[in-house]
Amino acid sequence: MTVPVLVVVGAGPRAAGLLERLGANASELGGGPVEVHLVDPFPAGSGRVWRHEQSALLRMNSMAEDVTMFTDSSVECAGPVVEGPSLAEWAADASLSDVDLDPEVRAELVAMKPTSFPSRRLQSAYLKWFHALAVKSLPQGSSVRVHRDRVVRLSGGSQVRQRVWLEGREGPLVADVVLLALGHLDTEIAPEHARLAEYAAGHGLTYLPPDYTADTDLSAVPAGEDVVVRGLGLAFVDLAVLLAEGRGGTFDRRDGVLHYTPSGREPRLHAGSRRGVPYHSKTGYRLQGAPPEPPRFLDVDALLARPGELDFRADVWPAMAKDIAFGYYRELFTGHPDRVLLPWEEFSARFAALDWYDERTRALETAAVPDPVDRLDFERLDRPIAGLEFGSAEEFQDYLRGYVVADVDRRSDSRHSADLGAFLALLGVYGKLPRLLASGRLRGEHGWWHGFFSYLASGPPPERLEELLALSRAGIVSFLGADTWVRAEDGVFLAGSASVPGHVVRATGLIEARLPVHTLAHTADPLLKSLRDNGEVFEEEGQIRVSPEDSRLLDADGRPHTRRFAVGPYTNNKAYAAFARPRTNAPAFRQNDEVARAVLKFLAARGLSSSVA
Repeated sequence: MTVPVLVVVGAGPRAAGLLERLGANASELGGGPVEVHLVDPFPAGSGRVWRHEQSALLRMNSMAEDVTMFTDSSVECAGPVVEGPSLAEWAADASLSDVDLDPEVRAELVAMKPTSFPSRRLQSAYLKWFHALAVKSLPQGSSVRVHRDRVVRLSGGSQVRQRVWLEGREGPLVADVVLLALGHLDTEIAPEHARLAEYAAGHGLTYLPPDYTADTDLSAVPAGEDVVVRGLGLAFVDLAVLLAEGRGGTFDRRDGVLHYTPSGREPRLHAGSRRGVPYHSKTGYRLQGAPPEPPRFLDVDALLARPGELDFRADVWPAMAKDIAFGYYRELFTGHPDRVLLPWEEFSARFAALDWYDERTRALETAAVPDPVDRLDFERLDRPIAGLEFGSAEEFQDYLRGYVVADVDRRSDSRHSADLGAFLALLGVYGKLPRLLASGRLRGEHGWWHGFFSYLASGPPPERLEELLALSRAGIVSFLGADTWVRAEDGVFLAGSASVPGHVVRATGLIEARLPVHTLAHTADPLLKSLRDNGEVFEEEGQIRVSPEDSRLLDADGRPHTRRFAVGPYTNNKAYAAFARPRTNAPAFRQNDEVARAVLKFLAARGLSSSVA
């Protein structure tokens, strides 16, 4: 019997999820042994982002109980569900977590609670364990070989085996099927960033373009200098920790308040963004009312049945907003009935009959929810300090520290568990979007939704925001405000914002605290560049076009390549996270199952796979 060969480009958690689904579906679809080659310069299982070799200070922004690599009954997939432990359950079971760990990570594992926010190095151990489990799940007689290398070229039409060329290797790997699971990718430096780098070099300044924080060489940032930071998301939080505690400063709690003692090696960070505020803290409570429901108002089938293009703001967002608000108010009304004036049954029926941006919806909210603090306003959430002006930078620092304190308090107080209801509804609508994106008909989103989702639902642990407050009080971090502007002139970087008119910072450094935006036109990945230049992949609003049904690569006429598949955020069938919160019908898990089944069916149809006797 001929053993089919699969080459998976990328060996991180997304690749491990694909292997697990191949194993889970093999018996049903007549799958026999396979020869798998995983190609990735980073460690198999953890990949680049979650590799062990990074600072112990870097943490996840999810609680241990909210992280799983396993399907469960919520996942809508044709293949069998194979349940398994969340990160918290894995850590608590000594028979599962008895893996090789260094003493520091082992100590963290032993002390970890389900509600802890683990280090990325602990998550790396869980992912490596899952990878090993996924490899073992493949049919008897299968083999898996890891190549710590890069794929630079791919050749072969739909009717012939594929040749996969590795960097520095003379002969190719020959494969029946190639799966691209590349994860987050580097890009060529944008013209704007190239100009800033040239300016910095010419004036003896420091400039760091968008990058993955764990990969950035922060030794270039001098101690004691004023440095402007553009971005207040997770990359900024990581950056602040590495440039403060990572340089020898210490945090300690006195009389219930966290303080920071500088080492003297820190720069002074002046941070701003469009919103002007950090991402919201993660919630630290559970639902108090009725369990969440799937989205009711975002009807993807109905949207795709319409002719022509779909405008995100006009056609899609209002239904998404209504679903998120429904989840918010469901928790408010059922978990905190003392704060509303109508029964949930009456409110929900009237709410369902109205559009989200209908003035009658505002009137219903006002009549049913007496405290304005309990009413949901997406525009105010998105731009919380828009239009506010302050007389001095010091006045603004006081205000913003108060804002962050209030946010941490709210996200730690179960009286505000309606925010968790909104969060779970956010996850629900998030899972509906991949089909719309993959249709190639969605216009006008321009990255706003993913940024808004991350700002509301993917913020840092509350402890990180407490540390940020301590750094602010210690003079290590100051906030610039909303609509931050930066100019390269007068031999320095100048920065200010709309929040404090007239206040200008003169800095000798500028750091872009955000991930690079990957597009096919500007990719730095050698394989994607080769496929693009040879006319073998095509873009949809910057992302690689793949089939919405099974993620096969599409040609210029929309025809799928039968032997090539691609999954990840660089495709237009986006399913960002390789792991997920349990019981959320995770898009990546559904997509992994679709791809695995398509691969197995392809192999079976060509007589390349048969069950082992």
